[in-house]
Amino acid sequence: MSASLVRATVRAVSKRKLQATRAALTLTPSAVNKIKQLLKDKPEHVGVKVGVRTRGCNGLSYTLEYTKTKGDSDEEVVQDGVRVFIEKKAQLTLLGTEMDYVEDKLSSEFVFNNPNIKGTCGCGESFNL
Repeated sequence: MSASLVRATVRAVSKRKLQATRAALTLTPSAVNKIKQLLKDKPEHVGVKVGVRTRGCNGLSYTLEYTKTKGDSDEEVVQDGVRVFIEKKAQLTLLGTEMDYVEDKLSSEFVFNNPNIKGTCGCGESFNL
């Protein structure tokens, strides 16, 4: 038996700048608190999953659901003890998005502040350009 030997060389690169990567999704303190509150009543769930579905004038809308496990192709965001999983189909759409939770006198909802969106149509759904 002969063992094959693979050689590798490691070199230090001195003048190379590191580039910061965009977070897939960031959560505001309000969103973190609301997710913690929602999950407190659901001990069998480990987090929430964000996805996109075909709907509205442009064809896409965000979805949120409880999840018990991380899917094989889900991206996981952990922030302040909260786990948010992003479905593969939604990962590029949500890149750099801030998830917030907003309450006013008439409604309460999660809001996605997405820098990739160039506008919205009359039905309130967003579209990417």
